[in-house]
Amino acid sequence: MSKTANVFTRVDPIVKEQAETVLSQLGISMSTAMGMFLQQLVLQRGIPFDVKLPQTKPVALGSLTDDEFNALMDGAVRSAAAGKCVPFEEFDTNIRQELGI
Repeated sequence: MSKTANVFTRVDPIVKEQAETVLSQLGISMSTAMGMFLQQLVLQRGIPFDVKLPQTKPVALGSLTDDEFNALMDGAVRSAAAGKCVPFEEFDTNIRQELGI
């Protein structure tokens, strides 16, 4: 009897690359991570994390009325005036560090 079995799956190459970056930082191979996922699936008798729709939908510009768009822009201006915003360069650096890219 074989000690291992092969599992083949297709995934978005960008997601795969991002996952490999995170796994590398954790010192875990993709194969080990997949094995961990499958073992947890068996132990929990289901997906080992919540699978649900986000509580808020992303906003598509074309779906907004003029009043809704203006309200969002007013909120952004108020946030900026209150110092709740950071320059884009700082945001970009922070998000890249957080995502490991």
